[in-house]
Amino acid sequence: MVISREPERLPGTYVLILHNGSERSLEVGSLGRLDFASGVYAYVGSAFGPGGVAARCAHHRRVSPRPHWHIDYLRAVTTLEQIWFSHDQQAREHQWSGLLENSRGAQQPYAGFGATDCSCMSHLFHFRFQPSFDGFRRRAYRELMGQEAIRIERIAHSG
Repeated sequence: MVISREPERLPGTYVLILHNGSERSLEVGSLGRLDFASGVYAYVGSAFGPGGVAARCAHHRRVSPRPHWHIDYLRAVTTLEQIWFSHDQQAREHQWSGLLENSRGAQQPYAGFGATDCSCMSHLFHFRFQPSFDGFRRRAYRELMGQEAIRIERIAHSG
């Protein structure tokens, strides 16, 4: 079941689930020309600025006419399928990237993608098939959050 509650204007962490229907080559800002395989991409981000997760997800729902972040370039040619998110005062972007990195079938095609300001290899992951939200959520609760009352939710993109 896909939860229909929208993200709020609160801080938090999110994952964009993007579908890329065909192989393509893109110019991605300072990373240069990159070749993207078809399949599913998961991009992990955090939103601690004005408007929180709601504002950041609103940005990612649209195709940016003037790309700013690495993901803006890929978003222009992919379909946004789902957004996984939590509202949390603690940034969990790096922890969630670690969970996805260790997920079955995950590949990190490009070092530095979305991660130029941290020590993570990348915040972008490629899968042949869509990763399991339920599996991700179970692992996050078990490995990262313990008994904390942080809810990880998902919404389907409708548009």
